[in-house]
Amino acid sequence: MSCTIFRLPHPSLPLARGHARARAASQGGFSLIEVSIVTAIILLIAVVGVPAVNAYVIENRVPRVAEELQRFVLRLKVGAQGAGSGPYAGVGTRLLGQNFQRSGVLSVAGEGDGAQVAHGLGGSGRGGDGVVTLAPENGAGDAFVLRLGEVNDAACPALASILQRLAEQVSVSSDKGTTLLKSDLVNPRIAYSAVLAQAACSDGDSNAFSFVFR
Repeated sequence: MSCTIFRLPHPSLPLARGHARARAASQGGFSLIEVSIVTAIILLIAVVGVPAVNAYVIENRVPRVAEELQRFVLRLKVGAQGAGSGPYAGVGTRLLGQNFQRSGVLSVAGEGDGAQVAHGLGGSGRGGDGVVTLAPENGAGDAFVLRLGEVNDAACPALASILQRLAEQVSVSSDKGTTLLKSDLVNPRIAYSAVLAQAACSDGDSNAFSFVFR
């Protein structure tokens, strides 16, 4: 007497086939709509986030840049003591480049009178854009002026607030015009105002500061 054995399908096979189909469906990629949504979100983050990050970086650079410039000003003022009349008549970009050649904050490109010292607070730092310049304030050479061009508004008014401690006169030029922020050279003297400095600055890299020292 023979018996026939019937094998029933393994109960897990349909489930396994279902999982396989689900995996295949999930690995089919993203739809065009999904890709478009993700791309739009990334672009929105870039548009909103990049300027904010740039402003944050610039704002955090201000104290280091200002301190480097302060040290330079103090050395120049000390070196001018006892030099007679017009001690700053010969100052210029050459001296500025030599001083910051090994700076870890400001960067120098070129040499001699063609040197360019980039302040890193706005502008490209090339072709005279976003650089620091040094020159006698007048023909007598009894004062000198540091100018910083293309300064981002994120550096206002912190940059002026720090350097005005040594400067006899501070002014800023922007799309709003030129504003005298402080002056000990006029009568009555003009006391520095951080609120005025903030209001005088324009958005973006469109602000040029001048600091006069004696």
